Amino acid sequence: MYKSATDDAYSGTCDDFQHMPFIGLIVAIVAAGAAATLWLARPLPIDATRRQALTEAVAAVDRELAANLELMTMFDQTRQAIVLENGEFARYRETIEREAPHVAEVVTMLYARIPDTEAAMERRGPANSLRDEDRQLIEGWEGDAREAQRNLRRSLDAGPAAGWPAVTARLRSRSPRR
Repeated sequence: MYKSATDDAYSGTCDDFQHMPFIGLIVAIVAAGAAATLWLARPLPIDATRRQALTEAVAAVDRELAANLELMTMFDQTRQAIVLENGEFARYRETIEREAPHVAEVVTMLYARIPDTEAAMERRGPANSLRDEDRQLIEGWEGDAREAQRNLRRSLDAGPAAGWPAVTARLRSRSPRR
């Protein structure tokens, strides 16, 4: 009984292996696709000139936000209305939007709120008092400015795009999203 079962196991004909080339072809195609995906997913090189431009833009806007926060401190002490700076952001806006779009949205919204914040500082009641909604607006802008500064600084720590962002950037033949 056992002898006949083992004899059948070793007595295959060439007809039994007719589907093997097809399966081998599928395995080769899957392996080639995986290798191509891994090759495309390797980290993208960082362009030194673009990195330098981002560093310069972040430094300038960071200094401007620091100056605005210092002006806000002076407002807190004197209750005299101030004019916030916005020239450096206007100068470097395109660079930040191109190289760090996730940070650009936050900073753009912050700078868009400057006129409302300045108007809130100019509205005063008796004895230079502020209404509660104006105080909240001013303090909210100040807190958001500090958060924008932290986000700008973090954008410089971002490494090169790797994985799926690198694959899509290579397939689209454009710069990666950071």
